[in-house]
Amino acid sequence: MPESEPQIRKGRRSALRDLRGKVAWITGAGTGIGQSAAASLAGAGMEVILSGRRKDKLEDTAELVRAEGCDPIIEELDVADAESSAAVADRIKKRFGRLDIAVLSAGINIKNRAWSDVDFEGWDSVVNIDLNGAFYCCNAVLPIMRAQKTGLIINVASWAGVHVSKLTGPAYNAAKHGMVAMSESINMEECGNGIRACALCPGEVATPILENRPVAVTDDQKAAMLQAEDLGETVLFLAQLDERVCVNQLVISPTANRLYMGEI
Repeated sequence: MPESEPQIRKGRRSALRDLRGKVAWITGAGTGIGQSAAASLAGAGMEVILSGRRKDKLEDTAELVRAEGCDPIIEELDVADAESSAAVADRIKKRFGRLDIAVLSAGINIKNRAWSDVDFEGWDSVVNIDLNGAFYCCNAVLPIMRAQKTGLIINVASWAGVHVSKLTGPAYNAAKHGMVAMSESINMEECGNGIRACALCPGEVATPILENRPVAVTDDQKAAMLQAEDLGETVLFLAQLDERVCVNQLVISPTANRLYMGEI
């Protein structure tokens, strides 16, 4: 007898959830991964709140969001300021009554990053924004998510949060490892409240943070890296997964991974 054709299960529904009308807060939204995440989520019909330190960059992102049919809210914010982070979350709650997704993408690195070069000021600047800032925002949104018994936090960490690298320096390594651990601790303590956190850990991404590399990156090297829009689509994928799904950690890298090829 001929081999039977594969059967498609009748009545199967898509596992991707509808995001229309849901609310997302994106930090580091002025450039790079945060900007692309905002555009992708807006394109899926979400209400988006854009936070960052530079209003002109947030306005650039707002134009991209409007092109997706969404009228965004701009909330200028330095995430290293705990009180300001809490105040933004409070205004989101008052305006929308809920917060479904927080994409915490604010992050920096410094040029003088090796142990032989890093100073106290540089260390503090990285840790205060990359780790403390993520904590302040998580701390601000968790009460909202607990009350509604659902919520997704996407902490944009780094390949350096999983693999220690000389390239990124001790402050960035420490901050991003801390961010990964913090995300998992949220899952451990808050899963019973319907809250899930994902540590998104990309390898090299062609974003403005590359400008602070000690060794300049060429255009050809940037072209082979992950692009910001790749991460925007990844954030959208995570957001669309059913609420029963928790992707605790997602490590993503360029196919032409320079770390694997021994180029860096």
